[in-house]
Amino acid sequence: MQKLLTYAITKLLGLYINILSYIAPKKSTALAYKYFTNPRSGRLIKNNLPAVLQEAEAEMVTHNDMVFQTYTWKGNATKVLLVHGWESNAARWKLFITYLKKAGCTIIAIDGPAHGLSSGNEFTIARYAQFIDIVVQKQKPQFLVGHSLGGSTALYYQSHYPNNYIQKMVILGAPSDMSTILNNYMGLLSLNSNVFILLKNHFLDQFKIKIDEFSGSLFASKIKIKSLVAHDVNDDTVAFKEGKKIAAALPQSEFIVTRGMGHSMHDDGLYQKIYAFLFDTTAA
Repeated sequence: MQKLLTYAITKLLGLYINILSYIAPKKSTALAYKYFTNPRSGRLIKNNLPAVLQEAEAEMVTHNDMVFQTYTWKGNATKVLLVHGWESNAARWKLFITYLKKAGCTIIAIDGPAHGLSSGNEFTIARYAQFIDIVVQKQKPQFLVGHSLGGSTALYYQSHYPNNYIQKMVILGAPSDMSTILNNYMGLLSLNSNVFILLKNHFLDQFKIKIDEFSGSLFASKIKIKSLVAHDVNDDTVAFKEGKKIAAALPQSEFIVTRGMGHSMHDDGLYQKIYAFLFDTTAA
């Protein structure tokens, strides 16, 4: 019943935005952009954090008008930065953190814009990349791991913020093209082509972003570090072909095809392979 109600509300919202696109295009654009960039879940309560985050050293970092949350599990000089995806938070790395601790490394995770304990209501890859850069410049991690839109952001970051710190990168279940992400959103709300054009123009006017050129595979082609890309053939959130495009574009990449993990990609076997890739060994 709840799923049916959610479906009905989603379609009614899309119908309303479609109608507005003809009679009030500015309002239609504002609404369509709001629901495209505002996550509905993924928040955390400061006094009720998941146990794995309570074990970490937490720090709030201020950036312009934003503040974002970081978590650090201290270890040796080798550092790994973990970047979660849409409607998630740093706690999603709970299982993987147990593997990283075996290496004795320092583990750093962040809550993205409008997620976890970080401020704001709007999530964009460009803003997320700004958060990542602040952490990278301060902590100088050697490894960067991103899941879903966090993986897309990692690609954007490495392309737009070249640095000598990150030596290896892992991308899990990430979408490649922003046009694909936007098309999926359009389908979810059954938005018409008029709204699509309005949104494309909004991104160009406000952020100087050309949707058709905002591509993970394009970003990947500029990245020279060793990378591992993993994607599940049964991922019903991000199509398998998106991962293939990213892996094909990365000059130095290994592509792992998984089955039965879905979009979350939580799996002991996969984490063992990531561990071995990062630390050039076999997970104990």
